[in-house]
Amino acid sequence: MKFTQIAFAGALATASLASHGKSLICVWDVAGKSGETASLVADYTIAMQKNNVEIDVKTYTDERVATEDFRSGQCDAIVATSFRLKQFNSVSTSMDSLGSSIIVRNGKINLPESYEVVRKVIQLFSGPKSNKLMTDGKYEVGGIVPMGAAYPFVRDRAINSVEALAGKRIAAFDYDKTQATMISKIGATPVSVDLTSIGSRFNNGGVDMITMPALAYKPFELYKGLGTKGAIGRFPVVIPTVQMIFVKSKFPEGFGEKSRVFWYNQFDRMMDMIAAAEKGIPAATWQDLPPENIPKYVLMLRESRIDLAKQGHYSKQTLNIMKRVRCSINSADSECTTTNEIE
Repeated sequence: MKFTQIAFAGALATASLASHGKSLICVWDVAGKSGETASLVADYTIAMQKNNVEIDVKTYTDERVATEDFRSGQCDAIVATSFRLKQFNSVSTSMDSLGSSIIVRNGKINLPESYEVVRKVIQLFSGPKSNKLMTDGKYEVGGIVPMGAAYPFVRDRAINSVEALAGKRIAAFDYDKTQATMISKIGATPVSVDLTSIGSRFNNGGVDMITMPALAYKPFELYKGLGTKGAIGRFPVVIPTVQMIFVKSKFPEGFGEKSRVFWYNQFDRMMDMIAAAEKGIPAATWQDLPPENIPKYVLMLRESRIDLAKQGHYSKQTLNIMKRVRCSINSADSECTTTNEIE
């Protein structure tokens, strides 16, 4: 290629990037600008500058407002929990389905291997072969990171089985129908909450149980609700994620893959924060569930997510991908004798 042709191509690329101008990302972080997610996004903006993408950040402590501002076009991208972002991409957000990351060996939850499921799925979704899966209409997934295993927090440690939850009040996010469905299925009463109210509802006795990751323990002051009688059950119901979604037309061609790779490379950083948060919870607060109950609870979660997928709440494609990843890690599991989790 001649020098003039190279110069012309370079000028076109520069003009294309410049035509996008600065993009605005709306970021939810319970701690606002001083929070860990906000800190991660600050590093992200610097990294994207090296790809000639200029980004401004607006931080929210109310996830609902951030999501609505993105949906209405006031933001070009959003960083929030996957539960809020289902409307923009069902494939990526369905990796947060009930129990789909959980690996069980010898009747016990193997948490390191469960996180490896999450890592492998994020890695898959971050690669070029998943570009179509990460795009839904005008939206594209810009990144995924784990929030950490979400455990049952109960105000009374006597609630240590599914049977004991019958008749109890359990928090369910008002924008995630899967939670209310699951809660009703076990004979408990779903109580509508969002991230601005879940902590106070639990701490004030408005609900008997919530399901949250350890990262929420201090910011939401959940130790108040646990008191001296409560406990955190060592049974991860789900491993939720924070995700970034952006409007494709607001960013240069090929931006999505570069963005997803950045977020994937933050996996270990997030795992360090999750480990520190779990270690920061007093040892006496944790409670092991009866080991004989774990396999049947895992089966219950599997049956529930399959049923919810049939109702259209989860992507069947994602559930099948996650099963293949689980079986690549734990091929001895009985579920691996069948091809797909759901047809």
